Amino acid sequence: MKVLAFAATNSRHSINKALVTHAAELLQRNAGAEFEILDLNDFEMPIYSIDREQQGGIPEPAQAFFNKIGEADVVLISYAEHNGNVTAAYKNLFDWASRIDQKVYQNKAALLMAASPGPGGAQSVLASASGSAPYFAMDVKGSLSVPSFYDNFDGERGELSNPQLAQQLAAELAKLAD
Repeated sequence: MKVLAFAATNSRHSINKALVTHAAELLQRNAGAEFEILDLNDFEMPIYSIDREQQGGIPEPAQAFFNKIGEADVVLISYAEHNGNVTAAYKNLFDWASRIDQKVYQNKAALLMAASPGPGGAQSVLASASGSAPYFAMDVKGSLSVPSFYDNFDGERGELSNPQLAQQLAAELAKLAD
């Protein structure tokens, strides 16, 4: 199983990157998966507009992102929440990729996650991403919200420290391994 994992943010010290990395490592350990962690900073492009697309076509980073999804069997995404929505960095990359093909996620199985330092667990962005997923050919197998991240994740060990959340993540990942 080839896993593509990324945090839907351009923050270099993202709690969502820590979460998605942990999930990918668990899939490697428990299901023998190989994984790649993407950094959205490697896919930075001008803000999408139809004018830019008509003048210069689709930028290479958007095509590279789309191709990475196509090469994967499974996609793990952990969404950072900015004002209840996806980050501008992810939205821009997604908008460009959707111009290649609206089916950005190419019917790949996916686990959607979100983490926040507060008690809400970024559930607004998780609900939005889950709700729109079918329109973009994402086969969502499960989701996980991690509230109060610093209370529930051991940063030194790089893993969930809350037993209930750890068990829930394991159950969601097992759906992907089937």
